[in-house]
Amino acid sequence: MIRINNIKVPLDFDFDNLKSFISKKFCINNLKDVKLSKKSVDARKKSDVHFIVSVDISAENENKLLKKIKNAVLIEKYNYKIKYVPIDCERPVIVGFGPAGMFAGLVLALSGARPIILERGGDVDSRIEAVENFRKTGILNTENNVQFGEGGAGTFSDGKLTTGIKDKRISWIFKKFVEFSAPNEILYLAKPHIGTDKLRQVVKNLREKIISLGGQVIFNAKFCGFETENNCISSVSYQKNGELYTVNTHNLILATGHSARDVFELLYNKNIYLTQKNFAVGVRIEHKRKDINKAMYGAFAENPNLKAADYKLVIHLPNGRTLYTFCMCPGGEVVAASSENNRLAVNGMSYFSRDAENSNSALLVNVDTSDFGSSHPLAGMYFQRNIEEKAFISGGGDYSAPVCTVGDLLGTKSKNNPVIPSYRPSCKYALPDEYLPDFVCESLRLGIPEMGRKISGFDNPAAVLTGVESRSSSPVRISRNENLQSVSVNGLFPCGEGAGYAGGIVSAAVDGMKCAEMIIDLQGGQYEN
Repeated sequence: MIRINNIKVPLDFDFDNLKSFISKKFCINNLKDVKLSKKSVDARKKSDVHFIVSVDISAENENKLLKKIKNAVLIEKYNYKIKYVPIDCERPVIVGFGPAGMFAGLVLALSGARPIILERGGDVDSRIEAVENFRKTGILNTENNVQFGEGGAGTFSDGKLTTGIKDKRISWIFKKFVEFSAPNEILYLAKPHIGTDKLRQVVKNLREKIISLGGQVIFNAKFCGFETENNCISSVSYQKNGELYTVNTHNLILATGHSARDVFELLYNKNIYLTQKNFAVGVRIEHKRKDINKAMYGAFAENPNLKAADYKLVIHLPNGRTLYTFCMCPGGEVVAASSENNRLAVNGMSYFSRDAENSNSALLVNVDTSDFGSSHPLAGMYFQRNIEEKAFISGGGDYSAPVCTVGDLLGTKSKNNPVIPSYRPSCKYALPDEYLPDFVCESLRLGIPEMGRKISGFDNPAAVLTGVESRSSSPVRISRNENLQSVSVNGLFPCGEGAGYAGGIVSAAVDGMKCAEMIIDLQGGQYEN
């Protein structure tokens, strides 16, 4: 099979006629099959916005075509295979049912290992109810919220599947997402996303698949700890409905996410080796979606074949800090992402259509371990908690979010009415100086005008800043060895974002698969004859 890259097509191109177009453009007489493998928007010139596509083709005399066609390369299909464990193998336990836990569970279930999965939050339907109640009333459920529950934090996000890692497992992950009802377009879009509305059904279907293969998913099951024998995991305990339960196992995948701070404290108290880790904090910036579309697409902004525009910006500042955008949600909203009482955090979320009034992005400043002011392994977590407590107070002490305009921050006046914040339950005026460290506020003031030079209107005084974005990544790394097990205890597999080994849905899913594969090997897994 051959892949032809960098093919320019207009925005009104009829993709139903892709085979005919490719045949004529490259003079291929015996074209057997054509499949769209990548599609992206090229908006570098606002006077000529178009699509760039790659296609995979099957044809006769492919070796000749490779020499004849510029940007053509030979590709090989990758077939991900899972080993099967002996039928009498001990069941592994997974704590956490976010992307890492879900795909670890899926691989283990497909191997015949019948995993037991513990999730402190509820199933996705109860999560929807709890999150919406919080956004209406300001009453927080600390166990069932945007951070905790089926699908993890990613379920209430944009569902972005972009990643900086390269791993052969990724194509299998995408195919499984589609199998479980994600849109087929994620298989070829350069910047794929599922959307929180469609993710909800995806995680349900994935869960049902695991259960159908003999796995077990237990919701509202809070991880309480583990016991060891000869420095190896021997059992795992959890609490559900006020009762304490114990599961005997020698293999525990810990995929609890970056917000399970009580788990970090539990590990620290059990002398599990933890290290500090850099992360970033800041605010969410909101613009009108139509303004971002115009800035990115120019005269093509209203073209029906273009979806809501996204962006990615990085500014290296004279104060030695870096200001960058993260988790950009075109046509989305800012959501209440708190998981602890009297601490406030926000995140971004989009539905698949990305057609909300505003577009938003995290606007983050790097925080180094030297900023923590302590050598304690959990100092970064305490740093996060401190700013979340200040943000809670700045918002009025009722989970209202502190907001201000870019004009307020920079001391510039706006000719237009401020962008209406999308955060619920409510907002209260407060400058970031009330809750963020001085170096973060200084970096925002230095960097936003520079970003405005890269994207017209980014520094619009009417744009709104909502605080505080503090959960961009884990502040802790749970150290593990080459076998993916904790350096402190055998059989404990720290996994995914919370353990410090991933940075998004896809990388977390890949890490979950790696941990599952290691357990399968340890249990004597073999490929089927």
